[in-house]
Amino acid sequence: MADKLEEYRHKRSRSRTPEPWPDGPPVPGNDELFVIQEHHATRLHWDFRLERDGVLVSWAVPKGLPLSPGVPRLAVHTEDHPLEYLTFSGEIPAGEYGGGRMTVWDTGTYETLHWNDHKVEVVFHGARTRGKYLFQNRHDEDGRDWTLRRLDPAAPGHEDAPDFLEPMVAEPGELPADDDAWAYEFAWGGLRTMLLVCGGRVTAHDGTGADVTDRYPELHKLGEELGSTEVLLDGEVVVMKDGKPHPDGLDQRRRADGAAAKRLKTACPVFYFAADVLHLDGRPTLELPYTKRRELLDGLAIEDRHWQVPRYFAGGGEAVVEAARQHGLPGVVAKRADSPYQPGSGTGDWLLIES
Repeated sequence: MADKLEEYRHKRSRSRTPEPWPDGPPVPGNDELFVIQEHHATRLHWDFRLERDGVLVSWAVPKGLPLSPGVPRLAVHTEDHPLEYLTFSGEIPAGEYGGGRMTVWDTGTYETLHWNDHKVEVVFHGARTRGKYLFQNRHDEDGRDWTLRRLDPAAPGHEDAPDFLEPMVAEPGELPADDDAWAYEFAWGGLRTMLLVCGGRVTAHDGTGADVTDRYPELHKLGEELGSTEVLLDGEVVVMKDGKPHPDGLDQRRRADGAAAKRLKTACPVFYFAADVLHLDGRPTLELPYTKRRELLDGLAIEDRHWQVPRYFAGGGEAVVEAARQHGLPGVVAKRADSPYQPGSGTGDWLLIES
């Protein structure tokens, strides 16, 4: 009988990896357990492993679990893994096969509805993964590429995030008289940019809806930081010099795409200042008041040398405008604290106040 773990052992060195290394042959079980592991390897992906005939039949899914039936995901069939992998979390050393951090994202049981070499249809019963799913072979040359689809309707209330929403507009104005009803943010003079993070990948659109993802390679790793979190962010791309916005540098980055943008990463790096969250984990947030949306944004805890969430100020607009003036910023955006987000609108709920 063929050793189903031969490829698994061949790709690893027992002395150099903390991964499970069973000595004996696989022992068949009940064919009912599964695990999904979040794997921060060269590219973030999720490993789906289903117990079958004493091993874990495995697929690497670059964008993770599809939550709606109309969202197909590539699933790359990989080598079978030992059952001990059901609980494995750890750091696979750099340079080793699959090097990187691996954590258990979900685990549970599954029911088999159909299983052959070309089609696997199952129902997952996990803490995060529930419903009917289909793995289907794409019949490529080596048989490794499959498609993962959800067959059930999306969970009640779930909506996939839109790629883009037209930004809400701040109208030119003066400091409001009812100061306590407003919140204040610094205006950075940057390029308005929507970031969609989905399946660990980042897609950027400018204020017109044009895809500018290749323009900002520094921001791609935000997807890895957020993992399986799906979110649509509104914010500004800024270039800084000597602690102040650098308009000439920003213009360079605005005109640089692809290879040119990569060359400018060191000499003229960009920063993303997130200011709002418009959709989060299957739920639109547009109708929530501004302060509630900011709580959700702060809860994402995103902070890196290339992205952050600058603080906002409840009331005290005059002092915020003075601080903007002292730091060489172009102004302040005043936002009514209880205002919803209205894409494309200038309703007077947001005001741009020059410093």
